[in-house]
Amino acid sequence: MPQLELDLREPHSQRLDARLCFTPRSTNLGLSLPRWTPGSYLLREYVGQLEGLQLHQQGIALAPRRVTPFRWELELASLAPVTITYGVQATELSVRTAHLNDEHGFLPLAAIVLQIDGERWSPHRLRLLLPPGWQAFVPLPEQDDGGWLASDFDQLIDSPVEVGPHPCHRFDVAGVPHRWVGWGGDVPQQDQEWLADVHRVCLACCRLMGQQRPAACDYLFVLHLTESGYGGLEHDTSTVLQFGRRRLTGPVGRRKLLQLVAHEYLHQWNVRRLRPSQLVPIDYDRAVVVPTLWFAEGITSYVDQLLPHAAGCCPAHEVLEDLAEDLGRYLGSQGRSVQSLRASSEEAWVKLYRPHPHAANQQVSYYLKGAVLALVLDLHLRRQGAWLGAVLQDLWRSHGTSRRGYCDDDLIDAFARHAPDLRTLLPHWLTSTEDPPLEQLLLSEVGLRLEPLRPTVVALGWQLEQRPAGGLWVTRTSRGGAAQQAGLQVGDELIALGQERVRQQDDLNQLLASAVPDQPLELLVSREGLLRRYTLHPGPPKPERWQLRVDADAPPPVHQRRDAWLQLRP
Repeated sequence: MPQLELDLREPHSQRLDARLCFTPRSTNLGLSLPRWTPGSYLLREYVGQLEGLQLHQQGIALAPRRVTPFRWELELASLAPVTITYGVQATELSVRTAHLNDEHGFLPLAAIVLQIDGERWSPHRLRLLLPPGWQAFVPLPEQDDGGWLASDFDQLIDSPVEVGPHPCHRFDVAGVPHRWVGWGGDVPQQDQEWLADVHRVCLACCRLMGQQRPAACDYLFVLHLTESGYGGLEHDTSTVLQFGRRRLTGPVGRRKLLQLVAHEYLHQWNVRRLRPSQLVPIDYDRAVVVPTLWFAEGITSYVDQLLPHAAGCCPAHEVLEDLAEDLGRYLGSQGRSVQSLRASSEEAWVKLYRPHPHAANQQVSYYLKGAVLALVLDLHLRRQGAWLGAVLQDLWRSHGTSRRGYCDDDLIDAFARHAPDLRTLLPHWLTSTEDPPLEQLLLSEVGLRLEPLRPTVVALGWQLEQRPAGGLWVTRTSRGGAAQQAGLQVGDELIALGQERVRQQDDLNQLLASAVPDQPLELLVSREGLLRRYTLHPGPPKPERWQLRVDADAPPPVHQRRDAWLQLRP
């Protein structure tokens, strides 16, 4: 049984020491470090943080051959025990990378633990050496000796480790023990209603899946409060969240954090156990095309906005505001007319997680468009007497409880069983760049009108950044927009508009207040240190925000359907 010891007793160095001991089963030894963390579809090449790899057998140093940047092979002289030691830098704070300092440590074990050929399905022991006064929070069974036991390599690296002098808050959900641990701030201490609301959201997730209890036998929440971060990563029995501390000062931020909790908690069903077939089993060495990420993430992103309301934690009008915000982002995305939803899922490894200034012109997020399609599917199903929850529950019974991976056809079959026309419509919505029939379904099924908030400023087709040292810089141009048509590029510095010097956004706003569509604007910009002049022809104002307004003339059955929809009831 491989035994892993991680020494974190010098946290100020932002480096940990690893010691992996095992008895080989074969003289042909192969070692590799995972290249990515499940749930985050990007080859992160964790081997870049590994240093000083050494192997010893019976006191003799061994010299493994590196066959790829992340894999080593060696012919052993015997089957005597082998000890591997190495260091890992832990300097990047995210939900998928290692971070260690004098306040805490976070270890996503996919970034740290070497996989031994032939030992993937063997139990692994974990032991941690910690600074005085620190404790460890690990979503694994704890042993009498103070270590932890994973049933296999997959369970080990699916168990994120948080360490530090943190308070731990315990609560139960339907009899299942849960823990809440935070670094950077203690939300349950600051907000006396927080854990009660998290409990309600967890129960709402269970109800959505038609289950009385969570899928996990125990569960760990880890929250990192940072200055302005946002994100989360799901695991079988835990989740790691990152959220901006300042956002929690108002009710909107609190609601957004509850939505993030709902999103990651629901993933213990949808994506962790109810999993795409391409991830059964997971290949840690390469990128695998997963065409159904729109379902794994899009469905979850849609219901995470409804779950806090379904749990009784926020009013309906706030849900409509959040939905309208996402719909506005979708309708303002140029990439939706370039990339289909299925292509967005298939290209996750090379596009979504690799942002660049022109990304919005060529791609659409499978989170965002997936959520829009989920809304359309839910309303379409309700038109025929069903709802999205029924499809999720069917798939859970057919594929989730057995962890039998699903494919495209399985999803289409599941939807078509409740609405036969979706056998034709759903494949078209997935492969087309056309918008699904969103507005007509909103109006007819739940009595809502999607209306733009009328802008007053002409459309210039650019995004500017004001830098601390002064100056405005072009960070994005819209495809076919006024700025791009004029010849402006990302990286240009705006110097003047007409005869007026421009140093900050307020200067520009004042000068543009009287601008009208098609009236030329003379720009002076600096590109690579050289001054250039351009003539920009503004377009008519374009809506950047939308609102969902209740149709007061809708008959009572429509209002009843809207209430059931927002509360995630059939």
